[in-house]
Amino acid sequence: MSMDKQNQYGHIPQEKFQFVQMDAAIHDKKLETKSRSYLADAFIRFTKNKSSLVAAVVIAFLLLFSVVSPIISPYTVKDKDPLYLSTPPFVRSIADLGWGILDGGVVRTSQNELACNFWKGIAVETGYNPIVSVVDSVTTYVKYRGQDKASVSYTLRNNRYYETGVVYRVLSYAEFERIQQWQNETGIQVIYPYVEAADIQGISNNSNIWYQVSDAKGTPVFDENGDFIPAYSTNKGIEGAPYNSLRIPGDDGSYIYSAAKSGAVQCRICYYNYYTYINGHEPIYLMGTNSLGQDLFACIGIGARFSIIFAILVSAINLTIGAIYGAIQGYYGGTIDLVMDRIADILYDIPFIVAVTLFQLHLAQKVGVVPSFLFAYVLTGWIGMAALTRKQFYRFKGQEFVLAARTLGASDWRLMFKHIFPNALGTIITSCALVIPSVISSETQLTYLGIINLQEFAGTSIGTLMAQGQVSMTAAPHAMFWPSLFVSLLLIAFNLFGNGLRDAFNPTMRGGED
Repeated sequence: MSMDKQNQYGHIPQEKFQFVQMDAAIHDKKLETKSRSYLADAFIRFTKNKSSLVAAVVIAFLLLFSVVSPIISPYTVKDKDPLYLSTPPFVRSIADLGWGILDGGVVRTSQNELACNFWKGIAVETGYNPIVSVVDSVTTYVKYRGQDKASVSYTLRNNRYYETGVVYRVLSYAEFERIQQWQNETGIQVIYPYVEAADIQGISNNSNIWYQVSDAKGTPVFDENGDFIPAYSTNKGIEGAPYNSLRIPGDDGSYIYSAAKSGAVQCRICYYNYYTYINGHEPIYLMGTNSLGQDLFACIGIGARFSIIFAILVSAINLTIGAIYGAIQGYYGGTIDLVMDRIADILYDIPFIVAVTLFQLHLAQKVGVVPSFLFAYVLTGWIGMAALTRKQFYRFKGQEFVLAARTLGASDWRLMFKHIFPNALGTIITSCALVIPSVISSETQLTYLGIINLQEFAGTSIGTLMAQGQVSMTAAPHAMFWPSLFVSLLLIAFNLFGNGLRDAFNPTMRGGED
């Protein structure tokens, strides 16, 4: 060291120039993180995609619904009630709480006093009040004989199930006796006193007119207390069969409960209670009924179950065919690829709707509706999967690990499905997940249009339910709403789920979550 340097640093003590660490080797810091596999890495990225997680939960719920709803529902597709057509959702135990849900409510507009008295008459006789609430009332005044006459118009919310009230039924003598026995066991009145048409101004077409009226319109006559005056028949000459069961309040034994009818008896029965007698339970329709009187809760589950299983089956078949076809194309290339690509192009140009229609016209009678429907999807459905697989094989077949395996003597099929295909599996799985909603959507459209009829095989389908709901969409929007909501949620959830899989399996995003 020069003299100048010595003078410059001479004031620094000598101990400052000692080695800090003389007895230990210096190493790079050990990495504390563990290596992750490709699938583990993809799973972590998927779980961080909130929309995909929500979609997965929705899919799981809808799948559970499609399995459970037909099991827990007391109805099947074959159960059709002739009087509860297009009825809103109803569960009596919940309706009685007054929450305004599941109360079978429908809105009746322009209801005058005569109509209100009619609903009140049903409530008085059966104990089931059709009027849930009075939504609105409008009073108008018109000139009548020089005086202002008030007219009130009501908007009512009625219970559709209670509106049916009492109906006429022709029963065999044996059935008449069985109902009486059931009444005695349960204490529930099914059969109500018979009413002669002559006692109600000849209004024989309305079984709910059980009270005296003043005109053919059905205007009731009230007593001094403002109560209805019964018009029950006491004519024993028309009695069809002896009645030895429950009697309504005020009956001293003189009312008759049936009329003779060609070897049978005609009765007035409370349909709500008669329904309980026939089915063993009160009406329970969580989603209401459609225009055929079927339970939507069970029908949607049955239709959805078929749609999901069918879509998964189509996706699996197309994956198998497309993967093998595309693997051969992408691996060998050249003339083989060119010829196979032209074949795929020819098949791809066949309109799907034409294939479906032709198969249904000529093949369905021989093999069945569902197999012919499946053939139509398989005819061209694998082409997209084949193109995707071909592209992935072109991408990976020149990689070093493939060349090394070929050098070691691996066969072509081993190279294709042991080395190349697993590396392309992520992209292929993502494509399969996106195929499922596409199949469900097209199947729903075809059944909605009536091109495909799955009722004989599956009982019903989502598209068929939507078509039935369209018939009564204005009066009963729930019949269209529930199947539309289900298929919409299913399609949206599957698409979001597929997008999440696509991002999770994208190799360019590996490590991007850290």
